[in-house]
Amino acid sequence: MTLKRDDHSSRLDFTAKAGWLYYIGGHSQDEIAQKLGVSRQTAQRLVSRAVQQGLIKIRLDHPVGDCMSLAARLKSKFALQFVEVIPSGDQALGLSGGLAQAVAAELERRLACDKPAVIAIGTGHTLKAAVEEMVPMEARQHKIVSLTGNITREGSVWFYNVVFKLADMITAKCYPMPVPVIASSQQERTILHSQPVIRQTLSLAARADVAFVGIGDVGPEAPLFLDGFILKDELKRLQQAGVVGEIVGWTFDKDGKLVEGITNDRVASAPIPSCSRTLVIGVAKGARKEAAIQGALRGRLINGLMTDEITAQSLLGTS
Repeated sequence: MTLKRDDHSSRLDFTAKAGWLYYIGGHSQDEIAQKLGVSRQTAQRLVSRAVQQGLIKIRLDHPVGDCMSLAARLKSKFALQFVEVIPSGDQALGLSGGLAQAVAAELERRLACDKPAVIAIGTGHTLKAAVEEMVPMEARQHKIVSLTGNITREGSVWFYNVVFKLADMITAKCYPMPVPVIASSQQERTILHSQPVIRQTLSLAARADVAFVGIGDVGPEAPLFLDGFILKDELKRLQQAGVVGEIVGWTFDKDGKLVEGITNDRVASAPIPSCSRTLVIGVAKGARKEAAIQGALRGRLINGLMTDEITAQSLLGTS
């Protein structure tokens, strides 16, 4: 029996050495195999066994570790395809903060792919700030299409429209949506959408591989109201109808159901791409937008999310 205990202890020591060399010493598995006089496959098994037997306990002592855990939980809870949570950091950094930088990095990563893709872009403060963070790049293989109209009620170009600024940053085919966000009537929307150029853009938007969309609230400081797309009485009617949020002008309730009438029968922006075809990444953070984010998640209007740590905790009910 003594021999067996010694033999077990020897194997345990051997496993511990492999674990130390890999996780603490920073050696590759080939280097460990050479040092211990075993094959690379054996070295790999020893390293795995060191974790399985509790000899190595890994802890990431950095805020990103907590964010990755929150992202995994959000992904599981809401059956999402993509989630990124950033550290909340100093809330005094402003509206967009580090979220804009994270979105910029994700956009750049997708634009750098060689495989041609259709990338749809919504609008909003954070998306605009994200584009301003990007570096100029060549991306001729991709098509960038705007989901939202870029004309205000007065006929001017909307300041927070993203596709024009993105067209200045990258070399790719960009397709704007030369219509108002919300038409003056259903008839006007029908006429606008019947134009060949608009039909082509709408068709392209529906085939998007990935879409980045802002999520707006419908509170007193609703972007649709502040930016002049709806009147105060329309905002009040939306609130009375139970509307909690909007994506590219389309308003929805707490369950993510598009609300009939009021403004949705006049939205000239493209429909929100279907999650069955497109990875639709919602970009939003903050307590003011929590109900809107929850609604978008419940209604499967989005199947991806980029947000911050505090918002993620609140969405999970852990704040």
